[in-house]
Amino acid sequence: MEGRSRRKTTDKAMNRYSLKPKILDWYIIKKFISTYLVSLLIVVAIVIIFDISEKIDSFVEREAPLREIVFEYYLNFIPYILNMFSPLFVFITVIFFTSKLAANSEIIAMLSSGISFRRLLVPYMVSAAFAAMLSLTLGMYVIPPANYHRLEFEQKYIKGARFFNTNHNIHYQLSPGEFVYVESFSSWNNSVNRFTLETIEDNRLVSKMTAASAIWNEETGGWTCKNYFIRSYDEHGNETIEKGAQKDTVIALTLDDFYRRKNVVETLPIKELNALIDMQNMRGDKMVMHALIEKHTRIATPFSAFILTLMGVSLSSRKRRGGLGINIGIGVALSFSYILFMRFSQMFVQTGTLPPWLAVWLPNIIYAVIAAFVYRMAPK
Repeated sequence: MEGRSRRKTTDKAMNRYSLKPKILDWYIIKKFISTYLVSLLIVVAIVIIFDISEKIDSFVEREAPLREIVFEYYLNFIPYILNMFSPLFVFITVIFFTSKLAANSEIIAMLSSGISFRRLLVPYMVSAAFAAMLSLTLGMYVIPPANYHRLEFEQKYIKGARFFNTNHNIHYQLSPGEFVYVESFSSWNNSVNRFTLETIEDNRLVSKMTAASAIWNEETGGWTCKNYFIRSYDEHGNETIEKGAQKDTVIALTLDDFYRRKNVVETLPIKELNALIDMQNMRGDKMVMHALIEKHTRIATPFSAFILTLMGVSLSSRKRRGGLGINIGIGVALSFSYILFMRFSQMFVQTGTLPPWLAVWLPNIIYAVIAAFVYRMAPK
């Protein structure tokens, strides 16, 4: 009798801590993933219907071809929507089917059989890993090229406005020791006003070229400076002056630098995005904050799947008197507050209050603390 009792205790302990997938694990994983995917597909269909009703007048007015509407716009719009609502539906999915398990007393039966609450979380976290990998793959590799075609379509058939560069008094470091200043840029003739180019070596000014204006030369891939004036200095400080009506110069400043919009970062794969960040950091370009926000968002959004899953299981595993509706209401409120907080925290970057990485990760940090608290309270 004593040996049989020890064997039962050992079996129960193994059942409690073993990470080998069991029938129960596969049951939870299938429930999680299937509910998650169906929920995403439903919300994609709803968003597309509302988007069509909003933009149908623009499609008709600008005579957008049906083929481009379907394949250039909406086919590339779907990955964007999937990733945007992924955190929301991870949380709602967990709340929904875990509440059903709790309402049917299945959670109580699982815990009574010797499975610990920590062990119960394993299939949930495996499913969260699937959602996180899906979101990461979409954000890193699928959405950037899709966004390129989607934004091109929007510019052509929806917005349709000519681009105006609103930046003035632009200071860039093109390379170590080479600095450029432009007072303003005109998109009408691709020209800049009050162009200045300085070269500095060993903390010494080597040359300084100023021009009343400079026009982009498509053939040379450089700038044609008008009414230029160049001062050059040798190592002894002797000055040489050169001036003229016109001079071509090729520098690491192209027309794309002036036509680059804020949302261009959404179209760049991660390798190109990192290259843009390095270039903008070297130049001291204030637009780098948009690239940094985009980079950290692509990582922080998938990571949120684990935090929201832990919070969802901890909140909905207890059988409540109000039933399924109370848990779903709590889940929707918390998930929407999370998404709202993510958008709101990015405003702190633009005001200079927080660095981009902290602003993007702040919602995850705060909700991770909340998730840890409700997790500790859940077994009680």
